[in-house]
Amino acid sequence: MTVLGIDPGYALVGYGAVQYDNNHFRVLEYGVISTQAGTPFPRRLEEIYLGLRALLLKFRPDGFAMEKLFFNTNTKTAIDVAQARGVLTLAAQLEGLAVGEYTPLQVKQSVCGYGRAEKKQVQEMTRLLLNLPSIPRPDDAADALAVAICHCHTSGSLMNAAGR
Repeated sequence: MTVLGIDPGYALVGYGAVQYDNNHFRVLEYGVISTQAGTPFPRRLEEIYLGLRALLLKFRPDGFAMEKLFFNTNTKTAIDVAQARGVLTLAAQLEGLAVGEYTPLQVKQSVCGYGRAEKKQVQEMTRLLLNLPSIPRPDDAADALAVAICHCHTSGSLMNAAGR
């Protein structure tokens, strides 16, 4: 099964495409969809949509997973990221993909076995699980790969629920 993991944002949207078979991972690609500061926000949302659409067409994933938003300070940033997240969700929906959504705690638990793991621990476990020579950069891509791992670990019930 191929899974596309997403770390939502509007300046940088992290993505990680992995293939998962019999508890074995193979990284297909990871990186970011980036938009430039100063660009009108609706245009940034369009760039995010077009970038994700290209990835969906390239990888034709069986699963799509995204980190749930967690903000406790900057409301403006939260609203902007939520709008970008809506665009990402719509792109997946238009491709007929169910969206797996995971909290940071769920991702940490799935990747590290401990829901309160530090960011560095999650990054190192992601590297180890995916057999990569170094921690993926930027952090947004590493986070997206961790979301993909989480989805793979819980995908049996999600894929059945989606009817795929």
